[in-house]
Amino acid sequence: MRIVDLHADVLCKLLENPGTRWREPRAGESSPFDATPERLRQAGVGLQVFPLFLPEELPQNVETVFRGAELFWNDVLTAKGFKLIRFSADLEAARKEGRIGALFALEGAGALQGEMWALRLLHRLGLRLLGPTWNHANWACDGATEPRGGGFTKAGRQLVAECERMGILLDVSHLSDRGFWELAEKATRPFLASHSNARSIVDHPRNLTDEQIKAIIEAGGLIGITFVPWFAAASRPARIADVLRHVDHVCALGGEKQVAFGSDFDGISTHVHGLEHPGRYPDLMEEMLKRYPATFVHDIMGDNATRFLVTNLPN
Repeated sequence: MRIVDLHADVLCKLLENPGTRWREPRAGESSPFDATPERLRQAGVGLQVFPLFLPEELPQNVETVFRGAELFWNDVLTAKGFKLIRFSADLEAARKEGRIGALFALEGAGALQGEMWALRLLHRLGLRLLGPTWNHANWACDGATEPRGGGFTKAGRQLVAECERMGILLDVSHLSDRGFWELAEKATRPFLASHSNARSIVDHPRNLTDEQIKAIIEAGGLIGITFVPWFAAASRPARIADVLRHVDHVCALGGEKQVAFGSDFDGISTHVHGLEHPGRYPDLMEEMLKRYPATFVHDIMGDNATRFLVTNLPN
């Protein structure tokens, strides 16, 4: 089984800690990362999505974006056993070579400042997944916690069109509800929510309504159930069983072949009990095998996401 994780914020931690390398710590040292290369290898992760989110204390400009892209190339892609994923054929090549696929994403387009040349250059550097905004508003659209709850601007609609033209997949996880529906109406290609849960279970604006879940399913998209504790359980310490409630709910709405995982490791300071880092994936699989057939466990751990990416990444 080759596990797929649709969201881990390694690049954000690298930006927050200048001089830190994404490597295994020396004896006696601790690592600031949840998702280390060795943990990913030992867990059997076959594909990791590396989103670039710019910490709010850094300049929100194009230069910072490309500093983050450089970290992806200099740290992630130089780690032993990793392979850049740009095209659908790269997924099978990584499997045959026994390497971990690394897919470059952008979480929030605010720092691009509307510059489409920068988007095109990022695409040349391997960008294949983009979330138009984070929780707040930017030049393109409003995020999930923006009080006014607006949708896309004219420039934001241009961003969506340019992404679809180049084959950059669109991620709705942080969009406002209005933005979600505008994208769902305009999108000509399948889209995904890389790290969101079900709002009917935990009423949080970052989670998806039943209608949104159905829309993603109908569009041939993908939903990555996340391990963010406050998205998984509302009023008590979150456990693996709470995460699986969201899996069950998406499946009940028809998403059995379109549900996956997007952990948000390294983007959270507290964790679901039993899911503190990728090394706990075997524990998650053990719990799932108690509840589900082995074929379904394979689907949710990696096969659903792999099929989606093989189908929708550029050839």
